[in-house]
Amino acid sequence: MAAAATAGSGTPREEEGPAGEAAALQPQAPTSVPGARLSRLPLARVKALVKADPDVTLAGQEAIFILARAAELFVETIAKDAYCCAQQGKRKTLQRRDLDNAIEAVDEFAFLEGTLD
Repeated sequence: MAAAATAGSGTPREEEGPAGEAAALQPQAPTSVPGARLSRLPLARVKALVKADPDVTLAGQEAIFILARAAELFVETIAKDAYCCAQQGKRKTLQRRDLDNAIEAVDEFAFLEGTLD
């Protein structure tokens, strides 16, 4: 009777031992894997982009990390939506028109209309 946890959620899960009893709780944190990074984007690059804004004077490490994570989630979301458009065309390779279709189809991406022109 193992309790399943979603991957990367940081919630502990139980695993059954060979005798059927539950083993100690083990965290599912992404840092448990050797060499795993909390952010896929380079934080120094994100910080450089933030500092390029003349309105920004100071940017803390936590703010930089949150912005990097938000950018990752945004790219992941738009890429998944664009991939769905590619699959409708029976393709596996994303093309610019797939991004255009995803931007037109999803209301949350309305602010991007016309940016790829």
